[in-house]
Amino acid sequence: MTNPIDGSVTQRFTSRWGFFLSVLGIAVGTGNIWRFPRIAAQNGGDDGAGAFLVAWLVFLFAWSIPLIMIEYVWGRRSREGVVGTFIKEGGPRFAWMGAFVAFVATAITFFYSVVVGWCIYYLIQTIVSPLPMSTEAAMTTWNEYQSGGWPLLFHALAMGLGGLAITKGVSSIERVNKILVPTLLTIVLISTIRALMLPGAWEGVSYLFTPNWSQLATPKIWIEALTQNAWDTGAGWGLFLTYAAYMSHKHNVVKSAVATAVGNNVVSLMAALMVFSTVFAILQTDMGMTKPEVLEVMRNSGPASTGLTFIWMPQLFARMFLGNPLAILFFLGLTFAGFSSLIAQLELPTRVFIDAGLSRKKAILMVIGVSYLLGIPSAMNLNILSNQDFVWGVALMISGAFVSFIVIRNGVDKMRDEHLSGQDGDWTVSKAWVIIVKYFIPVAAVTLLAWWLSLSITDRWYDPFQTDSLMTVLLQWALMIGLFFILNKWIVGRMKGSGQVD
Repeated sequence: MTNPIDGSVTQRFTSRWGFFLSVLGIAVGTGNIWRFPRIAAQNGGDDGAGAFLVAWLVFLFAWSIPLIMIEYVWGRRSREGVVGTFIKEGGPRFAWMGAFVAFVATAITFFYSVVVGWCIYYLIQTIVSPLPMSTEAAMTTWNEYQSGGWPLLFHALAMGLGGLAITKGVSSIERVNKILVPTLLTIVLISTIRALMLPGAWEGVSYLFTPNWSQLATPKIWIEALTQNAWDTGAGWGLFLTYAAYMSHKHNVVKSAVATAVGNNVVSLMAALMVFSTVFAILQTDMGMTKPEVLEVMRNSGPASTGLTFIWMPQLFARMFLGNPLAILFFLGLTFAGFSSLIAQLELPTRVFIDAGLSRKKAILMVIGVSYLLGIPSAMNLNILSNQDFVWGVALMISGAFVSFIVIRNGVDKMRDEHLSGQDGDWTVSKAWVIIVKYFIPVAAVTLLAWWLSLSITDRWYDPFQTDSLMTVLLQWALMIGLFFILNKWIVGRMKGSGQVD
């Protein structure tokens, strides 16, 4: 419900366990199982991907966890969505920043729902059809799906089910996550243990954790590590802020932030162990491929991260003892992971529209309808999906920088003293947190963006229709930032005094 006097949220999570599973559901998604193993492989050297893991872990503690703490504090204090919170914390003139942060998360939702649709389709396929024994058979399944109207149908199914999960607000979100998240974690654990038991699996484990230290001198590793960690954890999206609006004061901020982020990254590592072990065991040990050939498969199996998960994994399971039930478990886990994050991503804009004066029912219908329509291009064209993943994935650095800017403006030490110094049995953050938020996050965001921009000036940097050109990023960012900046006063007006029932 929403307070009719000031429009703030009055619903609360009913238990610590329900709250923890729900916020863990934000973090644990297809970014862990679908995206992380491929990004790790892409950024690995000839001998291993350990350097990428080092950079990724640096940003866990120096980016994700500090930002998640801020989101928890803001959400619990403001009891509003992203835009309303930015207005309360930063003042009315910074409403456009909150709108941009909310849009980045929502823009990811447009194509994320498409990927969840793929997961549902492949779950059904593994149940009703034999697993493919060749790349040709796997490609036939994939191409038949992509060439018909199936992507639009399953995109709609994912959106519809996600909308149903948030119909009652936090009560339905909590109930759904109490089923989704424990089931997902059990599936990942079983699948990882089974993968590690395969002959030759430890070749994959060895590659995953062996570092090429010279890679840490290249900006690409750090940019990929930051964006992947933001993808992994959901830090800086506004998702934790949205759920924290329903957070009870008995739920500790620091402990919750650390447990959520670390728990998420453990799942990512388990997913990487599962995928690397399976791929190396089957391709290198059973099929006789060399390490470079195995890495080529992992890095370049189709656009938009599709190949490894949706073309190769079914073939690998087909060559494994009890592969069919394991394939069903794998795609069930992937589907559950997708939904646990999707419902948080749908709740974020829904909460913003409720704050703007709409009823929950109208807000959900608007979010589902608009998100479905704007996701159609990604459903119909993988290059567009890849472009959107690239553009808005990198934009998460801007979102994180905006969050830190508002906190710096209000006083980082003040937030630490008032909310992060051992309140109600919580842990106390050290002065290092202040240094990270005040200096490291903004400097890292500006430095890495500048570094990335300089490297992106290639032969076709000016072509906005290139999937990963500099111009396609700058145009889309400029369009949305410019639009929200112009509409700043209108946005503030919409957020005042809604008084609507949630």
